[in-house]
Amino acid sequence: MLAALLASCRNTQDRQQIQTGDLLFIGIPMDYQADNMAQAIADATGGSDEINYIHTAVLEVDSLGAVWVIDATLARGIDRHPLDTLFKDFTLNDGGRATFKVMRLKDNGDAARHVEQCKALLGEEYDVYFLPGNGRHYCTEVVFDCYLNRDGSHIFDSVPMNFKNRDGEMPDYWNWLFGLLGQPVPQGVPGTNPQMMIASPQLQYVMDL
Repeated sequence: MLAALLASCRNTQDRQQIQTGDLLFIGIPMDYQADNMAQAIADATGGSDEINYIHTAVLEVDSLGAVWVIDATLARGIDRHPLDTLFKDFTLNDGGRATFKVMRLKDNGDAARHVEQCKALLGEEYDVYFLPGNGRHYCTEVVFDCYLNRDGSHIFDSVPMNFKNRDGEMPDYWNWLFGLLGQPVPQGVPGTNPQMMIASPQLQYVMDL
């Protein structure tokens, strides 16, 4: 019981360090086998690190100090929900926890404005097409389009997207999905991914949750 109480206290202290506009990156071990799209993303974007970041969420702290998440998922589209919901969503198959890393813009003066831009997208469908400017958003696309400088320019960079695995082959999942959608796999189309975004020089590390 004492261990659980100490863990609860640490969790409360951690949450008190979170600020509105922080970004939460969710990672899984490189050798972990996820399901369907998560695994296809992991295969395409994983690097040489031990952790493969597969999802990005925006954090908001309300007036009572509660932490909320704004993110885009297949299950909910763009939605706002409590942080604990995200923890449950990314419980590993063996019951363990994914990695949850909090990052913050080095220049964070417009954080509230960025979050309001994200909230304007609530209810939108998840962008299964992975195409820019189509009225839908995937997880890092929400951040890319809502975290803008005052002149309207993007804070984060985009790069040609890669859907192929480490062996240079196109996973069956992507061929199935985009065949179902009636479009080619958008290989090389400008986009973003969590593994790339977490390494942005615009961000600084805050903590792990």
